[in-house]
Amino acid sequence: MAAEKAVRLLSLSGVFPVYKPRGPTSAQFLSDLKRRLLGEAGLKELTKKRKQTLKIGHGGTLDCTASGVLVVGIGDGTKLLGAMLTGTKKYTAVGELGRATDTLDASGAVTEEKPYDHITREDLENVLKTFMGDIMQVPPLFSALKRDGKRLSCLLREGAEVAPKPARPVVVYQLTVTDFQPPLFTLDVECGGGFYVRSLVSDIGKALSSCANVKELIRTKQGPFSLDEHALREDSWDIATVAQSLKDFAHLLPAEPGAKRLKTGEKEASHV
Repeated sequence: MAAEKAVRLLSLSGVFPVYKPRGPTSAQFLSDLKRRLLGEAGLKELTKKRKQTLKIGHGGTLDCTASGVLVVGIGDGTKLLGAMLTGTKKYTAVGELGRATDTLDASGAVTEEKPYDHITREDLENVLKTFMGDIMQVPPLFSALKRDGKRLSCLLREGAEVAPKPARPVVVYQLTVTDFQPPLFTLDVECGGGFYVRSLVSDIGKALSSCANVKELIRTKQGPFSLDEHALREDSWDIATVAQSLKDFAHLLPAEPGAKRLKTGEKEASHV
């Protein structure tokens, strides 16, 4: 039975969505998933200096303080993850007015506090119009972006001086207020790749002559995968469920030019 599961696991190929809770980093969460699948198949991960037993990766990092859809590629499906990085994403974000932090979210140290009682819902809705469409955005200092091969967030935690990255073009397709109870406000955001909701909320606070940080962030959709309809929860992580997920959701993925769409979510078995 273990041998059959090992063959099936190593034959899997495609992309499927999982639900990442708040707490772990995307890398830690992916490592747990990989360990669970390998353990079920009776396999061990090889050392980093050798070829991996199981190829697995994710497309689009979710901060440890964020939850929601994380798209996972397995086998040759890891080659499709680039499309996930550039595709559209949807978020629900709870912002807090009157308080800024160094990480731009609730996990960081408070760097500034300013009044917010002058801000009305109408003020907020009017400001949001300036953040629609093609805009320029400065990424957060605490981010997965790298300098000399090392993440900026890691450099900062080591005490290194880090200069802000230059503003870069991003796109916002939809941006609406769904709740306003100062100091908290809730936004629904649909954006393109490379966009930071933390930067958006911080910039909104400044535009309102105050400051703001992200209190809560949930990614509700990434590419064709939605949180409620598609994402696998941790209690359903097993080889059979992942294989079924790959099969069920294969039709959601755009076919690459000149490539055949995977029909069953499986390919010929490879060897350990």
